[in-house]
Amino acid sequence: MDAVTAAKARIDRALADLERKVLELKARPASAPPIPDDDLFAPRPSNAADLARIAELETAGQETAEALARAAGVVRDILAQQPAPSGREAN
Repeated sequence: MDAVTAAKARIDRALADLERKVLELKARPASAPPIPDDDLFAPRPSNAADLARIAELETAGQETAEALARAAGVVRDILAQQPAPSGREAN
């Protein structure tokens, strides 16, 4: 089996898994408890060190998202303070 065929087989398996999960989600009642996040391609944590590292990365990601949200707010404030263009600017 060449590398392309092996890659295609892996993609086909991943798509089949994804389709199965989508069908399972569609079949769940709205009142069912939420399903934890699942990434088909992420390796499963194997020990406490992996779990701690994942927690650190999630915390860093959350802090980064909050910092970006604050920065976007500052940019919006600055843009809101700019005078509107008059339409008579030189072209």
